[in-house]
Amino acid sequence: MTQYLLAVHGNEDDYAQITPDQMQQMFADTDRFNKQLQADGVWVFAGGLETVASASVVDGTGDAPVVTDGPYLETKEHIGGFWIIDVPDHDTAMRYAAAGSKACQGKVEVRPFQAE
Repeated sequence: MTQYLLAVHGNEDDYAQITPDQMQQMFADTDRFNKQLQADGVWVFAGGLETVASASVVDGTGDAPVVTDGPYLETKEHIGGFWIIDVPDHDTAMRYAAAGSKACQGKVEVRPFQAE
C-alpha cells in the first residue's frame, strides 16, 4: 500500500461567492466522503485549513530563524484542505480524488508519499 496526499486547491474569491446553503451541502457531501474513506479502510488523516491570512513562513536556514506572515507562495489558489489515504495504487488514489473533488467542489491534487 502507498500513502497519497489528496490536496484540495481553491481560490478564496470563489469560496466567497458560495451561498451558506451551498457551503452546508459541501460540508455534508465531504462528511459522507470522509465516512466512505473510513469504511473502505483507506483513511489515514484529513483536515481543513484556515485561510491563508493565518499562515506564517519560517526560514531557519540562516543563523537565526526569519518569520514572515502570509503564505509561502504569492498565488490566487491555495490548499484549503487535504486527505491522506493509504491505497494499493495510483489508479485507486485517482478514483478517490475524483470522489473527493465532487464532494468538496474543488480541484484535488494527487501526490504519492516517497517510499521509505
